[in-house]
Amino acid sequence: MSHHHYDGTRVLVTGHTGFKGAWLVAWLLDQGAEVMGLALAPPTDRPSLFRDLALADRMRSAVVDIRDAEAVREAVAAFRPEIVFHLAAQALVRRSYADPLETFAVNVMGTAHVLEAARHTDSVRAVVCVTSDKCYENREWVWGYRESDPLGGKDPYSASKAAAEIVAGSYRQALMPGSRLRLATARGGNVIGGGDWSEDRLVPDLVRAIRNRAPLVLRNPDAVRPWQHVLELLHGYLLLGARLLAADDAAVGAWNFGPARASEVAVRRLVEQALAAWGGDPIPVQIEASALREAGILKLDAAKAEAELGWRPRLGFARTVRLTMEWYRDYSARPADARALVEAQIAEYARIAAASGHADEDSA
Repeated sequence: MSHHHYDGTRVLVTGHTGFKGAWLVAWLLDQGAEVMGLALAPPTDRPSLFRDLALADRMRSAVVDIRDAEAVREAVAAFRPEIVFHLAAQALVRRSYADPLETFAVNVMGTAHVLEAARHTDSVRAVVCVTSDKCYENREWVWGYRESDPLGGKDPYSASKAAAEIVAGSYRQALMPGSRLRLATARGGNVIGGGDWSEDRLVPDLVRAIRNRAPLVLRNPDAVRPWQHVLELLHGYLLLGARLLAADDAAVGAWNFGPARASEVAVRRLVEQALAAWGGDPIPVQIEASALREAGILKLDAAKAEAELGWRPRLGFARTVRLTMEWYRDYSARPADARALVEAQIAEYARIAAASGHADEDSA
C-alpha cells in the first residue's frame, strides 16, 4: 500500500493542526511529500498532536483563518501545491448548536474559499475536499447511504457539511469543467485514534477521565456509531488523491469511506473495550440522558470505494480500539515519544493493509 506517488509532490493540507490533519501530514512526510499547511494555531489549553509531532519544523505552516478569502488565496498561490487536501472545519456537532454562524462560515464559505484559491492557482491539479457522513439527509433507516442519496441535515453541523458538498459540486460542474483540476469529496464518519484531544468527543473524554481518575459521563450510551480508525479514512483520502493526480476522471466526484458492519457498535461497548485495552483500575462511568437530540445510526455504503479504488476497512473493531488506546497509554507514560508512536502505527497499518483482504476481527 505504498503511496510512493506522493514522493516529491507538493501537497497542501488545510486544517493540518487538527487531529486528522496532523496524522495526514505525518503520513505524507513519511512518503517524501513536500507539505504545506494552512490552519488556525492549535489550542494551547490542552495537548496537541501537531505540536507533539513537531510538524512545524518539518513543513511550511501558515496560520490562516479559512474565513478570510484573500488570505487563503495568497497562501495557496505562494505555495503552488499540486494537490490540496481540504480538512479545515468546525468539526463538533454540539458546538454547531452554540455557534451556528461560525459553523456555516468555516464549513461552507471556507470550502468555497479553498476551491476558489485552487481554481486560480495553476499548479493545482487535484483537490480532495473532506466533508462528513453527516452530509446525507438522515432518513433514520437501517441501510447504508450511497453517494447518490439526497444531501441534507437538521443540525447546523450536518447542514454545513451537506452545503459544502453542494458548493464543491458546483465548482466541479460549473466552475471547473474542462480544467486541469480534478475534484473529489470524501465522506467519512466517527474517527478515533491516538492524539485526538478535542473537547466533547468520546475517546478524548474517556482518556481525560482515566488520567484524572474522574468519572466519565456518557450522554448516549446506547447510541450505535460506525467507529473507524483515523488511518483507515486517511488511506482512503490518499488513494483518492493519487488517482486524481494521475488524471483519472473516474476518481472525480463523491466517495464514502465507512467501516465494516462489525464496527457499528454502541457507545457503551466502545467504552468497555477501551477501558479493557488500557488496563488498570476501572473508572466509574456515569450515564446522563442528553437533552440534545442526536441522530440514530447513520451508516455509509462504501461499495463504490471498494470496487473503484480498492479501498476497504482493514482493521476490525477490536484492533481499532487497541491501536487507539495503546497510543494514549504509551503517550501518557512518555509524551516525548509521540512521533515514534505515530510512525510505528502508520508502518503497522501499511503492513496490515498490504497483507489482509478484509477487516479481520480475529487478529486483533
